[in-house]
Amino acid sequence: MIFNQEPHDLLSTMHKQHAHDKENDRMETGSFPVVRRRRRDGGGSDGSARTRFVTGLLITLLCAMLGFGYAIQLNNPTSSYEAMSEDELTRLISETSTQVQNLEQRKSELTSQLNALKAAADKQQEAARIAKENEETSGLLSGRLPARGQGVVISISQGQKTPVDAATLFQLIEELRNAGVEVMALNSVRVVTSTYVVDIKGGLQADGVALKPPYTVKAIGDPQNLQNAVNIAGGVGSRLKVKFGSDVRVSTPDTVIINEIRAPRTYTYAKTVE
Repeated sequence: MIFNQEPHDLLSTMHKQHAHDKENDRMETGSFPVVRRRRRDGGGSDGSARTRFVTGLLITLLCAMLGFGYAIQLNNPTSSYEAMSEDELTRLISETSTQVQNLEQRKSELTSQLNALKAAADKQQEAARIAKENEETSGLLSGRLPARGQGVVISISQGQKTPVDAATLFQLIEELRNAGVEVMALNSVRVVTSTYVVDIKGGLQADGVALKPPYTVKAIGDPQNLQNAVNIAGGVGSRLKVKFGSDVRVSTPDTVIINEIRAPRTYTYAKTVE
């Protein structure tokens, strides 16, 4: 009788499995049903939730421990000062103050040295500038250097009545000097403080150089003042026209160039002081 019951149970089990498979094969929902694995311990979803909770708890604990260790590392310098005694802290403050004072004193010394160096450099630079300026001025006055600038060019023809004499030409030079001329040339002769003009047979001579008419005077200075010195009524220009019958013309070009120079004088006993 037990034998007859086992087929019946097997047949029932097959019918139930077929019905269950047919239920799983339905496609009305458009997706396959989820087949869950059976757990032998019978825990089901409660065991999975417990595992996730324990895992999250462990991760949180681990993060907390890492953060605590990092905070300890950051606070190590402070904790080293906190562990020092009052005497040690006082000594440390005293040493720091001494170092600050030494650095301030060193800064003051370096600043003083820098100011002294700047002052010395400025003095040397200023002295060099003045020396160069004096050298240029001396070169222009002595006729050793060429010059250019604003001024006038005076042209004097040979007198129709009588030849121009040395005294009148020298008077013209003096009138230009009084008008503030800075650099001057008479024909090919550079005019300096020692320049002279004399009468010679057939004309004039300046500093040993023969002058032939027309006489050309190039003068650098204020153009208006120099022009007035020549054209003033009763002045040297009027005398040249009236007495000698010369044609006197004064032009004011943009730039007057004087390339006539004089070689430095050589002395037997005197020497230049450097």
